[in-house]
Amino acid sequence: MLQKFDWLLVIPIFLLLVFSFFILNSISPLSFPSYYWYIGLGILAFLFFSLFDFEIVSAFSKYFYILSILLLVITLIIGQVTRGTVRWIPLGSVSIQPSEIVRPFLLIFFANYITQKKLNFKRLLQIIILMGFPLILILIQPSLGVTALTAIGFLGLFLASEIDKKSILYIVFSILVIAPFIFLVLKPYQQNRLTAFLDPSKDPQGAGYNAIQSTISVGSGKFLGRGLGRGVGTQLAFLPEHSTDFIFASIAEEMGFVGAVVLLVLTFSLLYRLIRYTENAINIPARLFLGGLVLTLFAQVTVHVGMNMGLFPITGVPYPLVSAGGSSLLATMTSLGIAMGTKKS
Repeated sequence: MLQKFDWLLVIPIFLLLVFSFFILNSISPLSFPSYYWYIGLGILAFLFFSLFDFEIVSAFSKYFYILSILLLVITLIIGQVTRGTVRWIPLGSVSIQPSEIVRPFLLIFFANYITQKKLNFKRLLQIIILMGFPLILILIQPSLGVTALTAIGFLGLFLASEIDKKSILYIVFSILVIAPFIFLVLKPYQQNRLTAFLDPSKDPQGAGYNAIQSTISVGSGKFLGRGLGRGVGTQLAFLPEHSTDFIFASIAEEMGFVGAVVLLVLTFSLLYRLIRYTENAINIPARLFLGGLVLTLFAQVTVHVGMNMGLFPITGVPYPLVSAGGSSLLATMTSLGIAMGTKKS
């Protein structure tokens, strides 16, 4: 088992988890000891899926899709209502977010489905319809951030495939056409987040508050930071959701520019290794899966850092492997474990 491990992939994953442990102990100590369970489950998921070649895992792709749809439907039926959203299913003292958990399994399904037959217009339409089911089910929870990440993962599959790139342009054009209608079905607080992005100062105590506080926290850390446990915005709770959606701002405040750079270097070391995997993938579906995973993680990091610095609208996207989100951590570790099996021996 140790010989199969790619330590160039494992090491940045381990260091990011260590990084997360220290910053979360500083800014959100109440997350522990319960968060240890998520870390443990994430590591177990990574180890479990890394044992199998991608060909073995992908043999269950059809069942993964069916189970994913069922989980998303069940969430809407019995899910726990929190702040007007239905995203979590309570399991005793903890909750899971199925929309996060199903993402790697949807990528497996479509990586195989896209490559099963030659792509023509009819086949492409079938794929878009099948992709539309989980996207709609996630959007109406509502969870705009997870919907966007799932769609970006699907786009990564197409970019990594041998499909005529004109077809991708048609897909992107279709998304742009329906984007205004998506805005209309968003909850009022989500619409306010998007409009407040243009000028947060118009509503500094309302829709623009998060953006203003995050940029203040990022700037106040300067070069070396205020020190762990000494961040004013973080420790005094001026910065909202500082352990999840705004953890980069917390890191920049307490660990400064140096800490933020270390975090980004570790993250892009991981992404670079995954990109190298695409050059040596065990088969075409494996390459597509990696394309979807890499683009998703890259977008997740870019959007998270961008919204923390006031460059993007607030969308509630956690930083992979670092933010305190148990379901997000479990999904990412599962994805990375599956990725381990995509490389030729």
